[in-house]
Amino acid sequence: MPHFDVLILGAGSAGSVLANRLSAEAQRTVCVLEAGGMPTDPDIDDPLQWPFIQGRAYDWAFETVPQPGTAGRVHPWPRGKVFGGSSCLHAMAHVRGHRDDFAVWAEATASARWSYEGLLPSFIAMEDFSGEASAYHGKGGPLAVWKPAEEVSPVAEAYMRAGQEIGAPALGDHNGEHLNGVAANSLTIRNGKRVSAAQAYLFPALARPNLTVQGGATVHRLIIEGRRVTGVAVTIDGQDLVYSADAVILAAGAVADPLLLMRSGVGDPVVLAEAGVDCILSRPEVGKNLHDHLLGSGNAYRARRPVPLSRLQHSESLMYLNAEDPSIATGRPDVVLGCVIGPSASECLPALAPGEAYTLLFGVTHPTSRGALRITGPEIADAPVIDPAYLQTENDRRLFRRALDYARMVGHAKAMDEWRAEEVQPGSKPMSETEKDAFIAKAVITHHHPVGTCRMGADDAAVVDADLKLNGLDNLYIVDASVIPAITSGPVHAAVLAIAETFAAAWPSISSAQ
Repeated sequence: MPHFDVLILGAGSAGSVLANRLSAEAQRTVCVLEAGGMPTDPDIDDPLQWPFIQGRAYDWAFETVPQPGTAGRVHPWPRGKVFGGSSCLHAMAHVRGHRDDFAVWAEATASARWSYEGLLPSFIAMEDFSGEASAYHGKGGPLAVWKPAEEVSPVAEAYMRAGQEIGAPALGDHNGEHLNGVAANSLTIRNGKRVSAAQAYLFPALARPNLTVQGGATVHRLIIEGRRVTGVAVTIDGQDLVYSADAVILAAGAVADPLLLMRSGVGDPVVLAEAGVDCILSRPEVGKNLHDHLLGSGNAYRARRPVPLSRLQHSESLMYLNAEDPSIATGRPDVVLGCVIGPSASECLPALAPGEAYTLLFGVTHPTSRGALRITGPEIADAPVIDPAYLQTENDRRLFRRALDYARMVGHAKAMDEWRAEEVQPGSKPMSETEKDAFIAKAVITHHHPVGTCRMGADDAAVVDADLKLNGLDNLYIVDASVIPAITSGPVHAAVLAIAETFAAAWPSISSAQ
């Protein structure tokens, strides 16, 4: 039975950070088990290909159950099954979130470690920023963070001017002092190619003799005895094995982590019994608190002249806004808009041809709808039930209507006159609340930000504590998007990296408490 000091399950974004940082101590043996393998598809590297690589062999290709709030639709949930995980699939936008997002985390955990001030050193340390180093940005870190300039589409430039017309502050950067306002997206791209978490963190560490990285590893369950994980049951190349470690870290993501815990007998006793799994440790909130960002895709416009193809990654600018007054620069934003040069449309809406149209996306930054996921059987092949409970609160529906209103205001601003021929979806006529709700239900798609299924907190019901140790076990930790108690304002990838960086920096004191 192979034994290590630290065993990391998952070589995605958080797992790549942990592998690098924890193996930096030469005397510490670290092993990473990953279901996928090397990212050999050249389309992964091409920033323009990200919408088209979902569903390939390196995608877990999860699906939700039909969602009453989105016209009964089933939503694909791509998740990376590859070194680098979902950082090999996502749209490369790098947005930390609003500082007040992390105040919620700090309050939930009673720990300043998870405040913005506590996380800022990690945000800075991860960066190799294309601009100047500052109180908000770092140089020489592992992750390329590029703020494009002349590469930004003229359509996106016009959209940003239109945002200012309706009152949105002009920001040079969404990762500076403020988030509310409009700016071109900072991107994890270097020399025209995607920089995944594996490229930034994992691959530079592979030569270390104390680091073992094993791909093609199917992890079935944790072996739990008393208050400790004594082994991990895994299949590699058709051989059933048990790996063990002094400490085990789950870093497989907000979907895979709770499913593995449930298959291992950790979770809601009722859910486990229905799936035919004996309950070893009752943690009823495992798999609960599931939430995600949705984006309306979208408010579409036929262009009056040819739209140049994106030179970046199609979705070039985000605009974060207060729901009542778009000019308010402080406080957490309520809604977000985006400009897609693509254009983009949900499967319910007619697709418009690239070069002939563009789309304004719209969404809610802090949805209050909460869902859950669960296993249906004891094996990894038993399909899970994933129910994000989209648009189940009036708060979310009200703010989505407001986000759609803002998108149409921007779309019809004077700055867009040179590009706008006509509004195609939902059309330029006034709409009632009922009509808006019906359109939104058909237009929304996932923003690929599932979080919360193993939330951290100081309360007894929390799945993990402020040290990210699973409550009830002495040597099991969870470090990824699943521990996020409430979602950040924007894309969650930067926050996930910061969680892993912060955990790794605190590891000596955390591990000594085992």
